[in-house]
Amino acid sequence: MIYFAQAQYLVLLILVPVFLALYGLMRYLRKKRILKFGDAALVTQLMPSYSRTKGWVRAVLFSLAFFFFIIGMSRPQIGAKLKEHQTKGAEVMIALDVSNSMLAKDYSPNRLERAKLAISRIVDKLDGDRIGLVLFAGTSFVQLPITTDYVSAKMFLNSISTSSIPVQGTAIGDAINTCIRSFSAQSEKSRAIIVITDGENHEDNPVDAAKQAAEMGIQVYTIGVGSAEGQPIPMNGELLKDSKGNIVVTKLDEATLREIAEAGGGAYVRAGNEEFGLNPVIASIRKLEDEQFNSVVFEEYDEQYMYFFAIALVLLVIQMLVGERKMFRHLFDRQGN
Repeated sequence: MIYFAQAQYLVLLILVPVFLALYGLMRYLRKKRILKFGDAALVTQLMPSYSRTKGWVRAVLFSLAFFFFIIGMSRPQIGAKLKEHQTKGAEVMIALDVSNSMLAKDYSPNRLERAKLAISRIVDKLDGDRIGLVLFAGTSFVQLPITTDYVSAKMFLNSISTSSIPVQGTAIGDAINTCIRSFSAQSEKSRAIIVITDGENHEDNPVDAAKQAAEMGIQVYTIGVGSAEGQPIPMNGELLKDSKGNIVVTKLDEATLREIAEAGGGAYVRAGNEEFGLNPVIASIRKLEDEQFNSVVFEEYDEQYMYFFAIALVLLVIQMLVGERKMFRHLFDRQGN
Protein backbone atom coordinates (compact mmCIF):
# COMPACT_ATOMS: atom_id res chain seq x y z
CA MET A 1 0.00 0.00 0.00
CA ILE A 2 1.36 3.41 -0.99
CA TYR A 3 0.87 6.26 1.45
CA PHE A 4 1.63 9.91 0.69
CA ALA A 5 2.95 11.66 3.80
CA GLN A 6 2.49 15.12 2.24
CA ALA A 7 -0.40 14.50 -0.14
CA GLN A 8 -1.28 18.21 -0.34
CA TYR A 9 1.43 18.67 -3.00
CA LEU A 10 -0.40 16.31 -5.38
CA VAL A 11 -2.73 19.14 -6.33
CA LEU A 12 0.17 20.67 -8.27
CA LEU A 13 -0.11 17.82 -10.79
CA ILE A 14 -2.88 19.78 -12.50
CA LEU A 15 -0.08 22.01 -13.85
CA VAL A 16 1.26 19.19 -16.07
CA PRO A 17 -1.40 19.52 -18.80
CA VAL A 18 -1.26 23.30 -18.33
CA PHE A 19 2.43 23.31 -19.30
CA LEU A 20 1.71 21.36 -22.49
CA ALA A 21 -1.26 23.55 -23.37
CA LEU A 22 0.81 26.72 -22.89
CA TYR A 23 3.60 25.35 -25.05
CA GLY A 24 1.10 24.45 -27.77
CA LEU A 25 -0.30 27.98 -27.61
CA MET A 26 3.22 29.45 -27.80
CA ARG A 27 3.96 27.35 -30.91
CA TYR A 28 0.73 28.51 -32.51
CA LEU A 29 1.46 32.18 -31.87
CA ARG A 30 5.01 31.75 -33.10
CA LYS A 31 3.75 30.21 -36.32
CA LYS A 32 1.44 33.18 -36.88
CA ARG A 33 4.35 35.60 -36.39
CA ILE A 34 6.49 33.67 -38.89
CA LEU A 35 3.75 33.80 -41.50
CA LYS A 36 3.92 37.58 -41.40
CA PHE A 37 7.40 37.39 -42.99
CA GLY A 38 6.21 35.44 -46.01
CA ASP A 39 5.26 32.03 -47.34
CA ALA A 40 5.50 29.23 -44.71
CA ALA A 41 7.30 26.85 -47.11
CA LEU A 42 9.89 29.51 -47.93
CA VAL A 43 10.51 30.27 -44.25
CA THR A 44 10.97 26.54 -43.62
CA GLN A 45 13.62 26.37 -46.38
CA LEU A 46 15.45 29.27 -44.74
CA MET A 47 15.66 27.26 -41.50
CA PRO A 48 16.51 23.71 -42.70
CA SER A 49 18.06 22.63 -39.39
CA TYR A 50 15.11 23.68 -37.25
CA SER A 51 13.20 20.67 -35.83
CA ARG A 52 9.47 20.96 -35.21
CA THR A 53 9.31 17.79 -33.14
CA LYS A 54 12.18 18.46 -30.75
CA GLY A 55 10.32 21.36 -29.18
CA TRP A 56 7.51 19.02 -28.23
CA VAL A 57 10.01 16.43 -26.99
CA ARG A 58 11.52 19.05 -24.67
CA ALA A 59 8.08 20.11 -23.43
CA VAL A 60 7.04 16.52 -22.72
CA LEU A 61 10.32 15.77 -20.95
CA PHE A 62 9.93 18.87 -18.76
CA SER A 63 6.31 17.94 -17.94
CA LEU A 64 7.33 14.40 -17.01
CA ALA A 65 10.17 15.72 -14.85
CA PHE A 66 7.75 18.05 -13.08
CA PHE A 67 5.32 15.14 -12.60
CA PHE A 68 7.93 12.94 -10.91
CA PHE A 69 9.24 15.87 -8.87
CA ILE A 70 5.77 16.52 -7.41
CA ILE A 71 5.31 12.83 -6.63
CA GLY A 72 8.62 12.98 -4.78
CA MET A 73 7.53 16.13 -2.92
CA SER A 74 4.45 14.21 -1.73
CA ARG A 75 6.73 11.71 -0.02
CA PRO A 76 5.35 8.35 -1.20
CA GLN A 77 5.90 5.62 1.36
CA ILE A 78 5.44 1.85 1.30
CA GLY A 79 4.69 -0.26 4.35
CA ALA A 80 7.88 -2.15 5.06
CA LYS A 81 6.62 -4.72 7.53
CA LEU A 82 3.61 -5.84 9.50
CA LYS A 83 3.76 -6.06 13.26
CA GLU A 84 1.30 -6.88 15.99
CA HIS A 85 0.54 -3.65 17.77
CA GLN A 86 -0.91 -3.28 21.26
CA THR A 87 -2.95 -0.28 22.35
CA LYS A 88 -4.93 0.64 25.42
CA GLY A 89 -8.17 2.55 25.46
CA ALA A 90 -11.90 2.29 24.98
CA GLU A 91 -14.07 1.32 22.04
CA VAL A 92 -16.48 4.01 20.93
CA MET A 93 -19.19 3.59 18.31
CA ILE A 94 -20.69 6.83 17.02
CA ALA A 95 -24.20 6.60 15.54
CA LEU A 96 -24.82 9.60 13.29
CA ASP A 97 -28.28 10.60 12.10
CA VAL A 98 -28.24 11.33 8.33
CA SER A 99 -31.98 11.79 7.83
CA ASN A 100 -33.25 14.84 5.95
CA SER A 101 -34.04 16.62 9.22
CA MET A 102 -30.27 16.94 9.77
CA LEU A 103 -30.22 19.51 6.94
CA ALA A 104 -31.96 22.06 9.16
CA LYS A 105 -29.86 25.16 9.75
CA ASP A 106 -29.96 25.42 13.55
CA TYR A 107 -26.17 25.29 13.23
CA SER A 108 -23.83 26.62 10.60
CA PRO A 109 -23.91 25.43 7.86
CA ASN A 110 -26.43 22.77 9.00
CA ARG A 111 -26.88 20.09 11.66
CA LEU A 112 -25.15 17.31 9.74
CA GLU A 113 -22.08 19.26 8.64
CA ARG A 114 -21.65 20.66 12.14
CA ALA A 115 -21.83 17.13 13.60
CA LYS A 116 -19.26 15.86 11.09
CA LEU A 117 -16.90 18.70 12.02
CA ALA A 118 -17.24 17.90 15.72
CA ILE A 119 -16.53 14.19 15.13
CA SER A 120 -13.48 15.08 13.05
CA ARG A 121 -12.09 17.22 15.86
CA ILE A 122 -12.65 14.45 18.39
CA VAL A 123 -10.83 11.96 16.13
CA ASP A 124 -7.82 14.30 16.21
CA LYS A 125 -7.75 14.00 20.00
CA LEU A 126 -8.01 10.22 20.24
CA ASP A 127 -4.95 8.27 21.34
CA GLY A 128 -5.22 4.50 21.45
CA ASP A 129 -9.01 4.47 21.59
CA ARG A 130 -10.82 2.58 18.87
CA ILE A 131 -13.62 4.26 16.98
CA GLY A 132 -16.37 3.10 14.66
CA LEU A 133 -19.13 4.89 12.79
CA VAL A 134 -22.72 3.88 12.11
CA LEU A 135 -25.02 5.93 9.89
CA PHE A 136 -28.77 5.77 10.30
CA ALA A 137 -32.00 7.19 8.98
CA GLY A 138 -34.89 4.78 8.29
CA THR A 139 -32.36 1.98 8.65
CA SER A 140 -28.71 1.78 9.70
CA PHE A 141 -25.40 0.38 8.51
CA VAL A 142 -21.75 0.39 9.54
CA GLN A 143 -19.91 3.11 7.67
CA LEU A 144 -16.58 2.48 9.45
CA PRO A 145 -15.81 -0.72 11.39
CA ILE A 146 -14.12 -0.31 14.77
CA THR A 147 -10.53 0.83 14.16
CA THR A 148 -7.59 2.95 15.31
CA ASP A 149 -7.02 4.17 11.76
CA TYR A 150 -7.97 7.78 12.40
CA VAL A 151 -6.94 8.90 8.90
CA SER A 152 -9.49 6.54 7.34
CA ALA A 153 -12.09 7.67 9.87
CA LYS A 154 -11.77 11.28 8.70
CA MET A 155 -11.86 10.21 5.05
CA PHE A 156 -15.12 8.33 5.62
CA LEU A 157 -16.57 11.40 7.34
CA ASN A 158 -16.03 13.55 4.25
CA SER A 159 -18.22 11.27 2.11
CA ILE A 160 -21.26 11.31 4.44
CA SER A 161 -24.46 13.04 3.31
CA THR A 162 -28.21 12.63 3.72
CA SER A 163 -28.15 10.48 0.56
CA SER A 164 -25.88 7.93 2.27
CA ILE A 165 -29.03 6.05 3.29
CA PRO A 166 -31.92 6.10 0.78
CA VAL A 167 -34.55 5.02 3.32
CA GLN A 168 -35.74 8.09 5.21
CA GLY A 169 -36.86 8.08 8.84
CA THR A 170 -35.08 8.05 12.19
CA ALA A 171 -34.57 4.51 13.51
CA ILE A 172 -32.52 5.22 16.64
CA GLY A 173 -33.16 1.79 18.16
CA ASP A 174 -31.90 0.03 15.03
CA ALA A 175 -28.78 2.22 15.07
CA ILE A 176 -28.04 1.28 18.71
CA ASN A 177 -28.46 -2.43 17.90
CA THR A 178 -26.11 -2.07 14.92
CA CYS A 179 -23.54 -0.43 17.20
CA ILE A 180 -23.85 -3.26 19.73
CA ARG A 181 -23.07 -5.83 17.03
CA SER A 182 -20.11 -3.79 15.77
CA PHE A 183 -17.88 -3.93 18.85
CA SER A 184 -14.86 -6.21 18.59
CA ALA A 185 -14.61 -9.54 20.38
CA GLN A 186 -11.62 -8.18 22.33
CA SER A 187 -13.71 -5.55 24.08
CA GLU A 188 -15.63 -6.48 27.22
CA LYS A 189 -15.59 -3.50 29.58
CA SER A 190 -14.78 -0.15 28.04
CA ARG A 191 -17.50 0.21 25.42
CA ALA A 192 -19.68 3.20 24.69
CA ILE A 193 -22.18 4.33 22.07
CA ILE A 194 -22.66 8.01 21.18
CA VAL A 195 -25.91 8.75 19.34
CA ILE A 196 -25.98 12.11 17.51
CA THR A 197 -29.50 12.97 16.38
CA ASP A 198 -32.38 15.41 16.67
CA GLY A 199 -34.29 12.70 18.54
CA GLU A 200 -37.34 12.57 16.30
CA ASN A 201 -37.67 8.80 16.37
CA HIS A 202 -40.33 7.42 14.03
CA GLU A 203 -39.41 3.80 13.53
CA ASP A 204 -38.80 1.77 16.72
CA ASN A 205 -38.26 1.79 20.50
CA PRO A 206 -34.76 3.15 21.17
CA VAL A 207 -35.19 3.01 24.97
CA ASP A 208 -35.42 -0.79 24.91
CA ALA A 209 -32.32 -0.95 22.71
CA ALA A 210 -30.43 1.28 25.16
CA LYS A 211 -31.49 -0.95 28.09
CA GLN A 212 -30.19 -3.99 26.22
CA ALA A 213 -26.87 -2.22 25.66
CA ALA A 214 -26.60 -1.31 29.35
CA GLU A 215 -27.22 -4.94 30.33
CA MET A 216 -24.22 -5.86 28.17
CA GLY A 217 -22.03 -3.28 29.91
CA ILE A 218 -22.22 -0.73 27.10
CA GLN A 219 -22.91 2.88 28.01
CA VAL A 220 -25.18 4.87 25.70
CA TYR A 221 -24.74 8.64 25.39
CA THR A 222 -27.00 10.91 23.38
CA ILE A 223 -26.24 14.30 21.86
CA GLY A 224 -29.27 16.35 20.87
CA VAL A 225 -28.90 18.35 17.66
CA GLY A 226 -31.47 21.05 16.97
CA SER A 227 -33.72 23.57 18.65
CA ALA A 228 -36.93 23.18 20.63
CA GLU A 229 -38.78 25.76 18.52
CA GLY A 230 -37.87 23.85 15.34
CA GLN A 231 -36.50 24.69 11.91
CA PRO A 232 -37.67 24.02 8.33
CA ILE A 233 -35.76 21.55 6.19
CA PRO A 234 -34.18 22.92 2.99
CA MET A 235 -34.37 20.45 0.12
CA ASN A 236 -33.25 21.14 -3.47
CA GLY A 237 -33.46 24.90 -3.03
CA GLU A 238 -36.88 24.78 -1.42
CA LEU A 239 -38.37 24.00 2.00
CA LEU A 240 -39.58 20.43 2.54
CA LYS A 241 -43.38 20.13 2.63
CA ASP A 242 -45.71 17.34 3.70
CA SER A 243 -48.45 15.74 1.57
CA LYS A 244 -50.81 18.60 2.47
CA GLY A 245 -48.40 21.28 1.30
CA ASN A 246 -47.43 22.42 4.79
CA ILE A 247 -43.80 23.25 5.53
CA VAL A 248 -42.20 20.51 7.63
CA VAL A 249 -40.61 21.79 10.84
CA THR A 250 -38.12 19.54 12.66
CA LYS A 251 -37.80 19.97 16.42
CA LEU A 252 -35.35 18.60 18.96
CA ASP A 253 -36.97 15.82 21.03
CA GLU A 254 -34.95 16.14 24.24
CA ALA A 255 -37.34 14.03 26.30
CA THR A 256 -36.71 10.93 24.17
CA LEU A 257 -32.96 11.46 24.13
CA ARG A 258 -32.87 11.83 27.92
CA GLU A 259 -34.78 8.56 28.27
CA ILE A 260 -32.37 6.77 25.95
CA ALA A 261 -29.32 8.05 27.84
CA GLU A 262 -30.83 7.17 31.22
CA ALA A 263 -31.74 3.66 30.08
CA GLY A 264 -28.26 3.22 28.61
CA GLY A 265 -26.42 4.32 31.76
CA GLY A 266 -24.86 7.28 29.98
CA ALA A 267 -25.72 10.96 29.78
CA TYR A 268 -27.55 13.39 27.54
CA VAL A 269 -25.89 16.54 26.21
CA ARG A 270 -27.52 19.20 24.09
CA ALA A 271 -25.23 20.33 21.29
CA GLY A 272 -24.32 24.00 21.25
CA ASN A 273 -22.87 26.12 18.47
CA GLU A 274 -19.55 26.57 20.28
CA GLU A 275 -19.35 23.30 22.24
CA PHE A 276 -21.09 20.57 20.27
CA GLY A 277 -21.18 18.18 23.22
CA LEU A 278 -18.67 15.51 22.24
CA ASN A 279 -15.85 16.78 24.46
CA PRO A 280 -17.63 16.22 27.81
CA VAL A 281 -18.89 12.84 26.58
CA ILE A 282 -15.38 11.75 25.58
CA ALA A 283 -14.08 12.99 28.94
CA SER A 284 -16.65 10.75 30.66
CA ILE A 285 -15.70 7.78 28.48
CA ARG A 286 -12.02 8.25 29.37
CA LYS A 287 -12.91 7.43 32.97
CA LEU A 288 -13.71 3.88 31.88
CA GLU A 289 -11.12 1.20 32.50
CA ASP A 290 -8.69 0.98 29.59
CA GLU A 291 -8.57 -2.31 27.73
CA GLN A 292 -5.67 -3.73 25.76
CA PHE A 293 -6.23 -4.34 22.07
CA ASN A 294 -4.08 -6.26 19.61
CA SER A 295 -3.99 -5.34 15.95
CA VAL A 296 -1.71 -5.90 12.98
CA VAL A 297 -0.42 -2.63 11.54
CA PHE A 298 2.37 -1.29 9.33
CA GLU A 299 5.08 -0.61 11.87
CA GLU A 300 7.46 1.14 9.50
CA TYR A 301 7.29 2.88 6.16
CA ASP A 302 10.01 2.95 3.50
CA GLU A 303 10.51 6.41 1.98
CA GLN A 304 10.38 6.34 -1.83
CA TYR A 305 10.74 10.06 -2.65
CA MET A 306 14.41 9.85 -3.60
CA TYR A 307 13.67 7.55 -6.56
CA PHE A 308 11.16 10.00 -7.99
CA PHE A 309 13.56 12.91 -7.51
CA ALA A 310 16.24 10.90 -9.35
CA ILE A 311 13.90 10.22 -12.27
CA ALA A 312 12.96 13.91 -12.41
CA LEU A 313 16.64 14.93 -12.45
CA VAL A 314 17.49 12.51 -15.26
CA LEU A 315 14.56 13.77 -17.34
CA LEU A 316 15.63 17.39 -16.79
CA VAL A 317 19.20 16.62 -17.89
CA ILE A 318 17.91 14.89 -21.04
CA GLN A 319 15.58 17.82 -21.66
CA MET A 320 18.48 20.27 -21.51
CA LEU A 321 20.59 18.13 -23.85
CA VAL A 322 17.86 17.99 -26.48
CA GLY A 323 18.28 21.03 -28.70
CA GLU A 324 15.87 22.48 -31.21
CA ARG A 325 17.98 21.69 -34.28
CA LYS A 326 18.04 18.54 -36.37
CA MET A 327 21.20 16.88 -35.11
CA PHE A 328 21.90 14.47 -37.95
CA ARG A 329 21.03 16.96 -40.66
CA HIS A 330 23.47 19.41 -39.07
CA LEU A 331 26.25 16.79 -38.98
CA PHE A 332 25.72 15.79 -42.60
CA ASP A 333 25.85 19.42 -43.69
CA ARG A 334 29.20 19.89 -41.94
CA GLN A 335 30.63 16.73 -43.57
CA GLY A 336 29.48 17.89 -46.99
CA ASN A 337 31.32 21.13 -46.57
